[in-house]
Amino acid sequence: MSETDELPGRGTFRRIRSLFGSGLARLILALNLITLAVLLIGMFGLNEWRRGLVDARIQYLNAQAQLVATVLYEFGATEGDPYPAIDPIASAQFLRADLIPAGQRARLYDIDGFLIADSYLVSDAVEIEALPSARGANAPLPPEPDPRQEETRLTAARNALAAEVEAALTGAPQAGVRVNEIGQQVVSVSVPIRHVATVVGVLTLEADDFSEIVAAQRRALLPFALAAFAVSLLTAGLLYFWVVRPLLRLARAADRVRLQRARAISLPDLEDRKDEIGDLARALETMTAALNERMVAIERFAADVSHEIKNPLTSIRSAVETLSLVKTDTDRKRLLNVLERDVWRADRLITDISNASRLDAELARDAPRPVMLDRLLGDVVSIYDDDRGAAVVLSRPAHEEIVVMGREGSFGQVFRNLIDNARSFSPQDGTVTVSIARDARQDDLPIVVTVDDTGPGIPDENLETVFKRFYTSRPRGAAFGSNSGLGLSIARQIVEAHGGSIVAENRKADDGSILGARFTVRFPGTE
Repeated sequence: MSETDELPGRGTFRRIRSLFGSGLARLILALNLITLAVLLIGMFGLNEWRRGLVDARIQYLNAQAQLVATVLYEFGATEGDPYPAIDPIASAQFLRADLIPAGQRARLYDIDGFLIADSYLVSDAVEIEALPSARGANAPLPPEPDPRQEETRLTAARNALAAEVEAALTGAPQAGVRVNEIGQQVVSVSVPIRHVATVVGVLTLEADDFSEIVAAQRRALLPFALAAFAVSLLTAGLLYFWVVRPLLRLARAADRVRLQRARAISLPDLEDRKDEIGDLARALETMTAALNERMVAIERFAADVSHEIKNPLTSIRSAVETLSLVKTDTDRKRLLNVLERDVWRADRLITDISNASRLDAELARDAPRPVMLDRLLGDVVSIYDDDRGAAVVLSRPAHEEIVVMGREGSFGQVFRNLIDNARSFSPQDGTVTVSIARDARQDDLPIVVTVDDTGPGIPDENLETVFKRFYTSRPRGAAFGSNSGLGLSIARQIVEAHGGSIVAENRKADDGSILGARFTVRFPGTE
């Protein structure tokens, strides 16, 4: 199954797995989770604390309400003859006593749910609201409340109280938090009042200090909020010093390279990091080092080109200057031959230089694809079917197609260069043998192509230098100027770009004499 045919969701899983494999991603996630954890701990802890305060307040009010209900029963505020009932006058006296502390409100309801006594009324208590602060004579007055909204709020508060009383009349004590008639949240309990075992009414006791509980909770939440804020500042600082500053340093280093004040980025303290910033620093250093090497190679290549082109041009200029001084036709013909040879030499040199300069762009432009190498070699060898040089023969498997991944045009250039080089060193009646085979002993580079000539061979100290640019050292007797010194360099560059290798060696007889040179090219096979 290809990457494009992978199962749905597998790509998302890989992205998530790569996210948690990232050092910076883990750091950012951890810091954000710490901030969130501080807030969650504060909220859950304070919610439990608030719930505990409310429960404690309810227990206190419930105990107090049970005490008042017991007092009403024990001291005759309930009557049982002939029918159990609450004595409104006697019960109101108890609501005026010290049984109801300040800040609490007690109300008595009969068996039918009608209010018969209110501690605020029997004690002449008055609900007080704080006046708004003075804002100056010209300050705008607060808006008048909407009568419809006020009526709705009052109705909702009365309904909540009526529902609590009705539920308590069934004999089950009620407790909770509700909104009273003036819009305050209060803690309220309602307990049934009994005469012996009969419910004769309900006592409702409420405390209006719930807002103080909420305010205390908010004050308790403040340290957690400050802690979360401090963690957020710490997170921002760590991200700045750990991520932003290194990126700014890399950006400034890249600007120095762009402005040609430096040829490479070197930030050792960042390269030693084991996270993505370190990967980026190492990648930038490798990239700029490669660019620097390429620039140095281009400069060296330009210098070599200038030097190599001057050689035929100098010879041409000398021949042209001498031509007007020559008196005989024989000398004139000799000079014309020199001119023709040097012009041909300069033309070949310029052609090879052009091919070498375009090589990188051609390799980058064409995508590799399967190439039948045995057929390609057959087509290349067929070009040399003439009598103007050493014969070229091909040896290949009879019933096997050898396929490699690469670029057909580049492969053709490699083998033409190798064959041209071999023919230039071979005698007129010599033979250049091209062989292709599969070497089962080599797992990484199993495809082998050899080009053998019958020339004088290569000095042992030059078996590697022959692949350098503009290497033109030739054995005695070889034709001068027939090579530009770029063919083997281009061949190696193409082969190595395709993951292969090329080496030179001498073929020797049993007695140690040299039979000729051999160039061995190896390519990786296709799976």
